[in-house]
Amino acid sequence: MRGPSLLQGLCILLSLSGVMIQKAKCTCPRCPQNAICVNDTYCTCNSGYTSQSGKEFFTFPLEICQDTDECKPPISVYCGLNAECQNVPGSFYCHCGPGYKLLSGNTQFKNSNENTCQKITTSSTTKGNKETMESNVLETALNAPDQEIQKLQNSTVAVETRVVTDNCSKERKIFNLNVQMNSLDIHCNDIIQENLQGPSAVIFISYSSLGNIINATFFGEINEKDGVYLNSQIVSAATGPKRNTSLSRPVILSFQHVKMKPLSKKVFCVFWKSTGEDGHWSRAGCFLVQVNKSHTTCRCTHLSSFAVLMAFTNQEEDPALAVITYVGLSLSLLCLLLAALTFLLCKAIQNTSTSLHLQLSLCLFLAHLLFLTAIDRTENKVLCAIIAGALHYLYLASFTWMLLEGLHLFLTARNLTVVNYSSVSRFMKWLIFPVGYGVPAVIVGISAASRPHLYGTPERCWLHLKQGFIWGFLGPVCVIICVNLVFFILVLWILKNKFSSLNSEVSTIQNTRMLTLKAAALVLILGCTWCLGILQVGPAERVMGYLFTIINSLQGVFIFLVYCLLSQQVRKWFGNIMKPKSASETYTLSSRLGPDSKHNADK
Repeated sequence: MRGPSLLQGLCILLSLSGVMIQKAKCTCPRCPQNAICVNDTYCTCNSGYTSQSGKEFFTFPLEICQDTDECKPPISVYCGLNAECQNVPGSFYCHCGPGYKLLSGNTQFKNSNENTCQKITTSSTTKGNKETMESNVLETALNAPDQEIQKLQNSTVAVETRVVTDNCSKERKIFNLNVQMNSLDIHCNDIIQENLQGPSAVIFISYSSLGNIINATFFGEINEKDGVYLNSQIVSAATGPKRNTSLSRPVILSFQHVKMKPLSKKVFCVFWKSTGEDGHWSRAGCFLVQVNKSHTTCRCTHLSSFAVLMAFTNQEEDPALAVITYVGLSLSLLCLLLAALTFLLCKAIQNTSTSLHLQLSLCLFLAHLLFLTAIDRTENKVLCAIIAGALHYLYLASFTWMLLEGLHLFLTARNLTVVNYSSVSRFMKWLIFPVGYGVPAVIVGISAASRPHLYGTPERCWLHLKQGFIWGFLGPVCVIICVNLVFFILVLWILKNKFSSLNSEVSTIQNTRMLTLKAAALVLILGCTWCLGILQVGPAERVMGYLFTIINSLQGVFIFLVYCLLSQQVRKWFGNIMKPKSASETYTLSSRLGPDSKHNADK
């Protein structure tokens, strides 16, 4: 503190002497973030922050004010019983622990004097009311066995019951109950109970308002950072007169979503697990079957109260990027189709290089077409897994053909400097098809055999991110991009040396210049622009995201432009097709088919 005190004393001394003090000499130094100026002479950190040097007052302009964690030693704020301290930048607050809430209904308070945290008892009360209702409904159904199907609905609940008085028949193996767009499928053997005389019954209840009391905050098994919400009505199923909790086969439950077309990335099938007076949602014994925009289907191995929970996701899709993707891929599909027809029909350009272009165009065309039409077909889990596997194979095959394109470009460039390098064509013809279609098949086969359940997600027919499964695609792609970048650099180096030693032969100059142009354009075609995906971080994330989407969705356009429109042979071939026949050609053709030709033929 000696520095600030001396500066302050100097300013006072000069003032008492009648000397005019210049503002630049006695004003406060520039204070860092989260700090304020004191007496126009020195800085001090704001409340809730501490200087990195530990000094209360300072003038050093590079000093840093760090947040003080009041919830940890040496401060360790005490919030009272059943409460916890939560640190925030520059401050803190207290909140009740799990299973407790403030009497006021607020979620935060400042100190232990304001602590009114009390145990939440609604779950136990709700549990008692629910069990009472189930017992009453079962009793009513069993007392009227002649009424096989009974339905009841009011503002709070909807009920359907089925009574079984005889043994299960082939026609009645599965019973289906429906209430409020929710359904239950249960096997007859799990309704009829052994060693019991009289009828048996199954009930299915849907609660309209129970979700407001037993909500997703009681989800005790997963700590979702973005939160979890209830996206269905709570339903319960029970059998009587004896409660059957151990089933011979799982029941199938279908829930209508409260929020249609949810943006959530994770869906959970859960049941209410009671623990004494309390309880929480649990996934034990409940499994997700499939999800679509309006319903979720679950399979559970026991009877209880059930619901569907969904996890919030803050990553909403950018509609502009979606439009760019669909427009770009649609243009690419058109250009890839035209390019494939050109490679097939134009005899003048058909060689090993054209064969590579054709296979790349076909794989990209099929991959883009399947992406546009089926990437969101998640209704059927098996179909979605097949679509995901097909996309995995087609995009891997596309990148493999890009790798072969890069290899062929390198060998062609090297051919400019190597004499008698005719073995290149034979080598590529032997290599391309086993590698182009075989390598992707091996990778997809290994992935599908090891973890087939990771093909298809609840929101997209693509590879799951968990367990590192996505690297079955990203790994080969990263390797191919790196190898193609090496090929591209080597080609540029070869062409640079070739330009420096060129003679005056016009054909050699033209071939080399054309190869240079194609080499530059092939950065886009060889998939090297996928490196832009790595740069989608920090302030440039949005810009790089748009560049990545625009360039890579137009890959088919670049292929048609470089290999077709810029090819002199293709332009000449297309011109011959479109060129109308001249009058002289018509006369010559007609004369050949005239009487003289017939007379000669008769001879």
